[in-house]
Amino acid sequence: MRPVLDWLDDRTGYRRLLRAVLVEAIPGGAKWRYVWGSTLTFAVVVQFITGLALWASYSANAQGAWESVFYIQNDMAGGWLLRGIHHYMAHATMILLVLHLMQIVVAGAYRAPREVNFWFGLALLFIVLGLSLTGYLLPWDQQGYWATKVATSIASITPFVGPALQEALIGGADYGHLTLTRFFALHAGVLPGALIVLIAGHVFLFRRHGVTTGERPAGARDGGNPDGQFWPDQALRDAVACLAVMAAVLYLVIRTGGAPLGAPADASEPYAAARPEWYFMFLFQWLTYFPAETEILGAIVIPGLVVTLIALMPFAGRWRLGHRFNLGFMGTILAGVGLLTWLAYAQDRADPEFVAAQHRAQAAAERIVELARGPDGIPPSGALTLLRNDPLTQGPQLFADRCASCHSYDGHDGLGNELAEAQTAADLKGFASREWLTGLLDPEQIATPRYFGGTDFARGRMVRMVQSRIAGFDAAQRDDLAKVVKALSAEAALPQQAALDEADRSEIAEGTALLASESIGCTECHEWRGTVEQSLGPVLTGFGSREWLTGFVRDASHTRFYGDRNDRMPAFGPDEILSEAEIGLLVEWLRGEW
Repeated sequence: MRPVLDWLDDRTGYRRLLRAVLVEAIPGGAKWRYVWGSTLTFAVVVQFITGLALWASYSANAQGAWESVFYIQNDMAGGWLLRGIHHYMAHATMILLVLHLMQIVVAGAYRAPREVNFWFGLALLFIVLGLSLTGYLLPWDQQGYWATKVATSIASITPFVGPALQEALIGGADYGHLTLTRFFALHAGVLPGALIVLIAGHVFLFRRHGVTTGERPAGARDGGNPDGQFWPDQALRDAVACLAVMAAVLYLVIRTGGAPLGAPADASEPYAAARPEWYFMFLFQWLTYFPAETEILGAIVIPGLVVTLIALMPFAGRWRLGHRFNLGFMGTILAGVGLLTWLAYAQDRADPEFVAAQHRAQAAAERIVELARGPDGIPPSGALTLLRNDPLTQGPQLFADRCASCHSYDGHDGLGNELAEAQTAADLKGFASREWLTGLLDPEQIATPRYFGGTDFARGRMVRMVQSRIAGFDAAQRDDLAKVVKALSAEAALPQQAALDEADRSEIAEGTALLASESIGCTECHEWRGTVEQSLGPVLTGFGSREWLTGFVRDASHTRFYGDRNDRMPAFGPDEILSEAEIGLLVEWLRGEW
């Protein structure tokens, strides 16, 4: 083997290169506090490797970006692990970079002759932040889309070049295909190239000036030599630290199932849960203290002054108390960043609207995976089409927008938020179900806000009949009423009651006959299978079915329903408040059909 290595060395000179890399004296010997630079380099290398692997399956276009990430996460062998490592190693890179910079500051390694190397490290911090910002958008999900939109809007307030800079970043007036291609070019090409150059320069200058150790160790007296070598002394410590970083990242990946992926980006659907990554949360909170007219101070002027002061630290360090000042300044900055980050998360936890928005976002993320894994998969029009045609996703939003000004859904607006206005019409959760109808025919409940309490019908014939006639029913009549409820609910053919309806077929048949009887009295006001004495209320034939409910939502003033006795219910169809497709989505959601 040695002759082969000798031949290879003769042709390439690799041994000289290895000696240049591995043979380096470390004054004072190897130490664990020197590992941060190596772990940072290791993290960057892992990012490059996993990034290239992800690149092989990623499609940087608005029609396929989310879909390609979904494929990586859910279908590609090991894709979830690969993406998870890339995601969490990015977080680790940020932490390691800050630790490395703080190590430099504490050791005074920013002072002459190492000023340029310190500036290289500072530039590395901003390159890594840029990689994080550009990478956040690439999955093209709601979280990345809206959070990045907020971040790039800050660029528009830059003096003189703001609007032009923002347009150059996003590739036009609004986000789209060109935004993705530009961010991908920055994330996978420009910024990594700059990072390689800066790391190479940083390492070169570090090797030129050597390790900053401070005072000579006591072991140096009496001819002792406490100096160590990079190989194997420090290299072993570096390797152990790198393995620890990798183990921590793998733990997070396995524990969480990989990197998160939200619902596909939808420019027409505002996203109240949008937040940047945790290491940008301090800036997010900081900007809340600056209204629009002073935003430039919080976003550009003050941060610019802070960065300038940090860049000038090598010169401040020349003074007698300069190093202590720099330590105090950096400590204050870190404490401020920590406090602002804590405040941001604390305020979010205490904000019920944000918490509800997070729950909706999580539900949408889980729902799109369920839909995409369906028998038809993702259509050529993209995954967003699945959500836009999904009753479970669109129904609550339509209810909140068009119905919650009067109705509630389980006490809220359909989206989990408190009602903006007092409830003045029925709560529609479980509409036409056995439970809902039982409450409607309960003398104690019919005139409450859950049903007719907030409507003109609270003083109507239906309420009087329930509170007088039904209130006096004996046990046998109550048994008959229970059968009537089952029969009327069976008209709706609700999916969640299909098994119950099948099991109670005989009682439903009895209830169907009782509905037309005088003992119950429904046909005194309602039409039932063509039987009616005087039509004063909605037709009960097909009550709650998809066809019945669609017609009711379309126009409750139709003679089939309330006619001219309608109480405020808009004609959503004739007045073009909702399209037929939207009415269908709302009806399917109310009926539990998804």
